[in-house]
Amino acid sequence: MNKPKVVITDYYYESIHQEAAVMAEIGAELRDYHCQTEDEVIAAAAGCDALICQFAPITRKVIESLDKCKVIVRYAIGVDNIDVAAAEERGIYVCNVPDYGIDEVSNHAIALLLDCAKKLTYLAGQVRQGNCSYTTVKPLYRMEGKTLGLMGFGRIPRLVAKKMAGFGVHIIAYDPMMNEEQARELGVTPVSFDQLLRESDYLSVHCPLTAETHHLFNEAAFRAMKPTAIFINTARGAVVNEEDLIHALEQGEIAMAGIDVTETEPIPVGHPLLKLDNAVVTPHVAWYSEEAVQSLQLKAAQEAARVLMGQPPLNPVNHPAAR
Repeated sequence: MNKPKVVITDYYYESIHQEAAVMAEIGAELRDYHCQTEDEVIAAAAGCDALICQFAPITRKVIESLDKCKVIVRYAIGVDNIDVAAAEERGIYVCNVPDYGIDEVSNHAIALLLDCAKKLTYLAGQVRQGNCSYTTVKPLYRMEGKTLGLMGFGRIPRLVAKKMAGFGVHIIAYDPMMNEEQARELGVTPVSFDQLLRESDYLSVHCPLTAETHHLFNEAAFRAMKPTAIFINTARGAVVNEEDLIHALEQGEIAMAGIDVTETEPIPVGHPLLKLDNAVVTPHVAWYSEEAVQSLQLKAAQEAARVLMGQPPLNPVNHPAAR
């Protein structure tokens, strides 16, 4: 009997020993690559029974070349580099790892919020230039009593809500799939998207990138926000129209932004966002801790192994018919 073939198309981790151990336990053959293009993925994935990917493009063309594959697992929460519909049509599960870094991302969103609310990065830069007066950050406002808005209400924003409750902020959230009873149990008020924009002093984005959310935060959205508002994004860069965000920051339509994700990654040196005193930009690291990396790699491998052993996956993002 031939061994199941598992292909890792790409990764940037130091080791894949956890994945190798999981596959050895089920008698599967593991092959790893560093693919960047469709054609490289097609060549590497030929004949595979399971595919694990990170950033490689898993397009319809790639998926239509997979004649035996049962499952595609991404080292991530988002699956925007995978044509999920094409996989479903081919009877292939697409799975993510939705819980590997929720503590890390929620902490990073809060850290960006606190940095912007207290203008810490800006202040540190002023001190280096010899400007030590409090007037360098005027105006600065008290956090207690302000309104924190959450775009999305999945695992991460729910954890943000729990952690931020101690800051004395009123918390509102918009999510078309929201469990309103669960929100109220956390002291969170469900609102419409328009209300979220109008009422938030701090707005933290936690929604997936889909056709509906692409450039959801655009010129109209920023104009609807308070001029004192702080905008935080640790979700996906393309949820935001960056040109419109830059314009809003330059024109004072909103006060500050804390950004961990951008439309082009890594963000180019000299990008206009990096020249703004009222923007704090980090390089898509909200998810990262040593523990999160280990958890992500192990859970991705276990999900692929689960499907190969004939069991249903724990975290499917589609519902393919049996092949």
